[in-house]
Amino acid sequence: MGSRGCALLLLGAALSLLGSAAVSPERSLAWGPGLEAGLALPVRYFYIQAVSATGRNFTRSPPGRTQFKVVINALSPKELTRIYTPHPLDRNDGTFLMRYRMYGSVRKGLKIEILYGDKHVAQSPYILKGPVYHEYCDCPEEDPEIWQNVFSCPSQEPQITKDFISFPTIDLQRMFKEIPSKFSQTRGAIVHYTILNNRIYRRSLGKYTDFKMFSDEMLLSLARKVHLPNVEFYLNVGDWPVEYRKANDTPGPIPIISWCGSVDSRDIILPTYDITHSTLETLRGVTNDLLSIQGNTGPFWDNKTEQALFRGRDSREERLYLVKLSKENPELLDAGITGYFFFREKEKELGKVPLMGFFDFFKYKYQVNVDGTVAAYRFPYLLLGDSLVLKQDSQYYEHFYTVLKPWKHYVPVKRSLEDLLEKIKWAKENDEEAQKIAKEGQSVARELLQPHRLYCYYYKVLQKYAERQASEPEIRDGMELVPQPDDRDSVCSCHRKKPLREDL
Repeated sequence: MGSRGCALLLLGAALSLLGSAAVSPERSLAWGPGLEAGLALPVRYFYIQAVSATGRNFTRSPPGRTQFKVVINALSPKELTRIYTPHPLDRNDGTFLMRYRMYGSVRKGLKIEILYGDKHVAQSPYILKGPVYHEYCDCPEEDPEIWQNVFSCPSQEPQITKDFISFPTIDLQRMFKEIPSKFSQTRGAIVHYTILNNRIYRRSLGKYTDFKMFSDEMLLSLARKVHLPNVEFYLNVGDWPVEYRKANDTPGPIPIISWCGSVDSRDIILPTYDITHSTLETLRGVTNDLLSIQGNTGPFWDNKTEQALFRGRDSREERLYLVKLSKENPELLDAGITGYFFFREKEKELGKVPLMGFFDFFKYKYQVNVDGTVAAYRFPYLLLGDSLVLKQDSQYYEHFYTVLKPWKHYVPVKRSLEDLLEKIKWAKENDEEAQKIAKEGQSVARELLQPHRLYCYYYKVLQKYAERQASEPEIRDGMELVPQPDDRDSVCSCHRKKPLREDL
């Protein structure tokens, strides 16, 4: 073959490689709840998968300077509404996460254009036929089955099924007599709620109930989206579970709802106040939330620092032990206490380190998750990163732990931490397997911890609880109405409550 033939072959190969490395806007994919008109959330979101001209999914960020961009506008030029649309988050695996927050509702609908350069992606433009409601529009779906279908709620949640085994029937009168004296005096962190005709009432039992602001805001948000069952329940807003009686005890346990469970308690678990509040305040009042974390996972795996990292307060003695291990084994572990409250006498000996931005955690290849006063509420955020999580064995759990498996989604570490260094060494010596576990953990967290799944979970707990009540809920003496916020800056005309007026 002549030099010209060789040159043509090389040119063809180069063009082929170039084609396989270029993003095809038409072949790329877009999906997710933010492309559904009826799925109202504080922040709507959807996903984009970059696909090459040859039909291959990108598994890393596409090369070049061209970026995906999204433009969202009201369908009708007569409707003016503010929509915050930051740039899509690059998840470093060929996918992108797009978030947007609506500050007003639109009656006619939305037009969502997803572009790569100046070309439309997948089926763009997407038309969301109205009405499309913003977070503070009080327009609940009357039929819960329709709402659950729109939200793609799972038919069952394993933790909910497990939690209600001890409570085939719920005696509201017994609870009304027993809980105020048994729990509110000793714990002082119980809030008594009644939901009646989709209106929320409550009274505080005890003086440590300030965290009711988190449960208030989530229940109000849920009631704006779906008509809630009539239900009367007691929520523990303290750290620890409170009901430790077994099903065969006399008297038996009472179904108190908490944000954290333990292997020897009978509390019914809801998603923690931390992840629910961060979901409500995404793109507004918080920086660490279940969506934003996904676009801030640090360097690629091979470029991460090969050490385990821990930063946190002194809320458990094992955390102090971590610092000692770190001083003795700095090549394996970088651990520091950022604030002393429980063990102030140890500060001089162990030292104090500055706070570290959470996104900077993911510059490290391994993350150590150690309990605080109860389960460490950072765990879901650590899983959503792409570092390997080394999780301390714990009696405490959050609502999604039952789905997780050690050595598949995280590496287990003994309660005493005596095998932590051994596990870090294992990860360093088995890098491919460690990365696989990190990816599996990230993948299951991305599925389980989607914001719309939290709403499904809250609703299913209330639904299951309502089905077991032996009598009708009541608005008790001392209860006050928790009002919906007055969103005067945003127009909201609910089509379910009254007919929409046509444009003049």
